[in-house]
Amino acid sequence: MTNPLRVIISGGGTGGHIFPAVAIANELRRRLPDTEILFVGANGRMEMTRVPDAGYKIVGLDISGLQRRLTPQNFMFPVRVFRSVRKAGRLIEEFRPDVVVGVGGYASAPVLLAATSRAIPSLIQEQNSYAGLVNKLLARRVGRICVAYDGMEKFFPKDKIVLTGNPVRTEIADGDRAEALQFFGLNPDKKTLLVVGGSLGARTLNLATAAALQRLRDAGVQLLWQTGKLYFPEAERLAGPYQADNLYALEFIKRMDLAYAAADVVISRAGALSVSELCLTGKASILVPSPNVAEDHQTKNALSLVSKGAAVLITDEHAQARLYDEALRLLGDTERQQQLSTRVRELARPNATAIIVDELLRLIKS
Repeated sequence: MTNPLRVIISGGGTGGHIFPAVAIANELRRRLPDTEILFVGANGRMEMTRVPDAGYKIVGLDISGLQRRLTPQNFMFPVRVFRSVRKAGRLIEEFRPDVVVGVGGYASAPVLLAATSRAIPSLIQEQNSYAGLVNKLLARRVGRICVAYDGMEKFFPKDKIVLTGNPVRTEIADGDRAEALQFFGLNPDKKTLLVVGGSLGARTLNLATAAALQRLRDAGVQLLWQTGKLYFPEAERLAGPYQADNLYALEFIKRMDLAYAAADVVISRAGALSVSELCLTGKASILVPSPNVAEDHQTKNALSLVSKGAAVLITDEHAQARLYDEALRLLGDTERQQQLSTRVRELARPNATAIIVDELLRLIKS
């Protein structure tokens, strides 16, 4: 291309939207270093800090979702949408993108609406096995829909769907174990458990882990426990007496490549990004799907691994009673860890980000 490619990437709200968006941006920059990329997010959401941390500019819209109960904020929802679409239109006219990418989340809708009304090529990336509301509403307006699971034609026009897998930061699988153990101050002669409840944390995993701290110390197990922001003060207080035994509560883990490299077993929610990362890193895992998601899609995500013998499933309602029995059993069974690791690697789609960028460039040309 004679002029640098100009791309807007919109959406966010959780790491499950943000990290795939950053992976797409990184791949674009790797191929076409002059590419100009602008992110558009929702003010007050985590993308407004995570995206700049990744080295990209982001502009915020004053947009949020509808509350499930009747609140004054709901009465303002149409006004916020109108203002956000108008601001998104101004951003598009000023930035003049060649293509717009929507990854889901509140900010994705106004930007895609503004872009498609101006006939700008647009692409949706859907991470989950159950499509998000924004993506379903805008599917007929965009040119391409990149999905991670089979059977998505029940949500989207079949002729627009491309099965790509989820974009995952490829460096997530490049962590060196020796470096990881040194980085976190862990003992190479002990087993290490990694607990991640998603970028915002998970109440069930946090409560179960807090109750198991003494058991983990007695078993000689080390712990990296990503709590999320809300529970961190309490987790830090509870884990404080166990730090000498390498049981650590962490609000957020930036170096997830090293966290995965250090871990022998991972306990995780079953968000689309988490599942994709587990496949790529080949980690033995216990999945505890969140029940607080549309159409129970995390259980569907988890079953895509469990049905192939690639992970263990514990339901949220049984986690308090059973999770750490299963975790300690798996930590003590090296052969089973290896079986799970081998099978989960077979499900990885390491080229997902490259395929999405291929589709994006093809969409511009067409």
